[in-house]
Amino acid sequence: MGAAALAFAIWTRHLRHNPRNPKWTGRDRFLLSGGHGSMLLYSLLHLTGYDLSLDELKNFRQWGSKTPGHPEYGLTPGVEMTTGPLGQGFATGVGMAIAASHLSAAYSPELFDNFIYAIVTDGDLMEGVASEAASLAGHLQLGRLIYLYDDNHISIDGSTDLSFTEDRAKRFEAYGWHVQKVNDGNDVEAIDRAIAEARTDARPSIIMCRTIIGFGAPKKQGTAKAHGEPLGDEELNAAKENLRWPKEPRFYIPDDVLDFYREALERGQKNEAAWNQKFNEYKKSNPEKGMELERSLAGRLPKGWEKALPTFPADAKGMATRAASGKVINALAPILPELIGGSADLAPSNNTKIDNVPAFQKETPQGRNFHFGVREHAMGAALNGMALFGGLIPYGGTFLVFSDYNRPAIRIAALSHIPSIFVFTHDSIGLGEDGPTHQPVEHLAALRAIPNLTVIRPADANETAQAWRVALENRRGPTVLALTRQAVPTYAPAQTANTSKGAYVLATLGKKIPDVILMASGSEVSLVMDAAKKLHEQGNSVRVVSVPSWELFEKQDAAYRESVLPKKVAARVAVEAGIGMGWERFVGSGGKVISIERYGASAPYKVIYEKLGLTVENIIAQAKSVMPKKVAKPKSKVKKAAAKKITKRK
Repeated sequence: MGAAALAFAIWTRHLRHNPRNPKWTGRDRFLLSGGHGSMLLYSLLHLTGYDLSLDELKNFRQWGSKTPGHPEYGLTPGVEMTTGPLGQGFATGVGMAIAASHLSAAYSPELFDNFIYAIVTDGDLMEGVASEAASLAGHLQLGRLIYLYDDNHISIDGSTDLSFTEDRAKRFEAYGWHVQKVNDGNDVEAIDRAIAEARTDARPSIIMCRTIIGFGAPKKQGTAKAHGEPLGDEELNAAKENLRWPKEPRFYIPDDVLDFYREALERGQKNEAAWNQKFNEYKKSNPEKGMELERSLAGRLPKGWEKALPTFPADAKGMATRAASGKVINALAPILPELIGGSADLAPSNNTKIDNVPAFQKETPQGRNFHFGVREHAMGAALNGMALFGGLIPYGGTFLVFSDYNRPAIRIAALSHIPSIFVFTHDSIGLGEDGPTHQPVEHLAALRAIPNLTVIRPADANETAQAWRVALENRRGPTVLALTRQAVPTYAPAQTANTSKGAYVLATLGKKIPDVILMASGSEVSLVMDAAKKLHEQGNSVRVVSVPSWELFEKQDAAYRESVLPKKVAARVAVEAGIGMGWERFVGSGGKVISIERYGASAPYKVIYEKLGLTVENIIAQAKSVMPKKVAKPKSKVKKAAAKKITKRK
């Protein structure tokens, strides 16, 4: 109610959109960063003609409705992203502005002149991710951002004077933003003028609009009660009376009001038709680039792209999987111009740099390398924004231990089916001397706990290449690549061909039905391989299973899973340099897990592995402890008789 005039000014005077085609590329984007005000957005979508009926509005926050308590991307037509966790909308919008700016420079300013509008709240500005994103946007001078700040001075606890008293205008001026103030948040003309001015400024803009929460509700407006609880029938009726609005019918839209808003239908179709004409003209004058752009906007990969994936010869010395990842990125970059990304100030360590192309900066928006700075959370949200905008495949890198800083953005990506790619290196105690602050032990388990997130921890260079293939083909959710700092052996490409299945038989030593199955992910695969060889030398049959991705393996049919981990083989040992939680699903009651149930230490990584029991010797010992004891075969009658004769002669 307090932000209604802000939304009215944006939606009726500035926002370019087409309710008949919510996915039209040429549209502006609108984000309601304070997702708790979702009914404001649903009302606008219904009024302007999106496929959202009045009955859906009446079914607000009910099972199966298209009007959940917070907006959800993919559920409600016209919702550009899932918001609710405060700060996410603010930061994701920065990624959308990056995408628009890059595509404009790489292809056509006429096709990509989109603005990113948002209504942001006190809560958004309090969240740390907004500070990270605002700093980045100011540095990059993302003039396509126009945020209206719903400055109502109220949070759930009460007045913002309790906890939020800095000068927000000066704060954003320091970030390099264009800052304006509108003293009356109900003054549509003043808001309109401020937006018009913001559109002409090269800097990101924030318009500080002084509003009254719950405007019109006589007892609750301007109070925390208007934020944290429903108005109730009595106060709602009083508000209608106060605003000279009929109490009945309960949901009332005058015909002239609906006609006014529905003008967006014709206006939107005309705008899209004009944009389509520009796109057709662009394709005629730039046929190769036009086809490339059309393909990337449709989310299609070029035909035969996978042939560019590098393969690596078997090599006992091998290389770090982070190094292999960097080689994959650079092998694919020339044929996938939509591949774009960077690192949170760790590019040389994460190996995320695309060679021979510029960085994305305000002077070079066509650049494909990103310096996100030490802003992991904002980086994650920005990746989501780039992916949501369309036409790009974004990736971002940091150390796996700092995935904690990424986690809210990763969860939004998983919830919203956003195909962002997270490149997390230094994935275990294997990073060595930096010590337990930088050595992840619980992080793989924490990431695997997120529904619809694909986590891949490749064992070698060839698995890494296949992991990138999975990530690039996964258009229904985010992917995490967990990569080593230390070198690991490279296996022959033919051995790792089934990486995309999540788990596969890497080696069979001895009988087809083994005495024991040794399984591991990532760098520990080489340990179980060495242990398997020694066990085989001792007369045992051993199967080695590489398990790069639980999620991919669990998507395979039962027959395939049984072929890899047959139920009849209960003797199993799993090895991973992290907490063991979850591995019990693969080892069963008859197996064991060699894991790390403590923090690491500062020492050379081989020393840490030895001290914490991640050794070939311990794997062999644990394997023998779960293997069935071999019973000596009884001697035949002939052999017994011969033995008696020999005894008598003696």
